[in-house]
Amino acid sequence: MTGENIAERAVDRSEPTVEQLEHEGDVAADFLEELLDIADIDGDLNLDVRQGRAYVSVDAEGEDISVLSDPDTVQALQEITRLAVQSKTGSFSRLILDVGGSRVMHVVVSSRSWWTLRS
Repeated sequence: MTGENIAERAVDRSEPTVEQLEHEGDVAADFLEELLDIADIDGDLNLDVRQGRAYVSVDAEGEDISVLSDPDTVQALQEITRLAVQSKTGSFSRLILDVGGSRVMHVVVSSRSWWTLRS
């Protein structure tokens, strides 16, 4: 391994900048927008940077979004969105996807489970 290769690997492990994370969010939003169009689901996309990660949330009214907010579906969408971002940017993405408040519901359910186990 040459000195250049070591330097390249060190750069790859550095924390992404806010600009890079915002770009990840934009790429993810473009991908999700196309996916929602194909599925004929109206939704609002919100982008943010939180704790060193791009955070993309999809909000919509009605039954359509409830199908997508199932935890297993959100996990699958998050993974495929990460792959789409990686394909476009060439860098691994750790973005977080929230669909219809699914992240909030996951925390509430996890908290309830923990309290039930303690009781």
